[in-house]
Amino acid sequence: MMQIEENGHQMGFFRKLMMENAGAATARYLLEKYENLQEKKVTVFAGLGNNGGDAFVVARHLAGFGCKPTVVLLGNPDKIKTEEAASNWNLLEKMASVDLIITSDSNLDLDADIIVDGILGTGISGKIREPYSAAIDLINKSKSFKLAVDVPSGLDPDSGAVTDKCVKADATITYHKMKIGMPKRMDMCGKIFVEKIGIPPEAEVGVL
Repeated sequence: MMQIEENGHQMGFFRKLMMENAGAATARYLLEKYENLQEKKVTVFAGLGNNGGDAFVVARHLAGFGCKPTVVLLGNPDKIKTEEAASNWNLLEKMASVDLIITSDSNLDLDADIIVDGILGTGISGKIREPYSAAIDLINKSKSFKLAVDVPSGLDPDSGAVTDKCVKADATITYHKMKIGMPKRMDMCGKIFVEKIGIPPEAEVGVL
């Protein structure tokens, strides 16, 4: 998938567009699942990478449909790793319709009907650092409906392995193609939905 995304980016279908479509598809799933979504308390957990960027887009789209989501950014906004994610965070900062919490520890009073997990994406390896580790524990203790963005945080999508800990999701929205390790771990992924996000099929060719 990383190569497919790179190929698509080089073709001119830029990562920012992929992020926008991924976040929109994920928000649409919640809108279709809950007729009264505007009445639900939605908390979006976001890391500093592109998985967090996808989650920022989810929150913006939910706000556009009348929700008032809370976004918990696990770290310093200045440390957001990509331009795509940073620009989507900057948008949220201008929106009174989204509550923002910036924290380096996850000692939160988590009162949510729905949790969106956008902490860690496909590049997971080794032991999970704080504050991500404590956030995963907090999410797993919650009785909320848990929706993972692309892959549950902590799961290796290639092998299905969990080397440390992992969000136990009720559903996962993954993008473009099923990751090969995910069907082996329905116990962590929950129900898996594959959403196309506009990547051209030609991007799947190894060399453009």
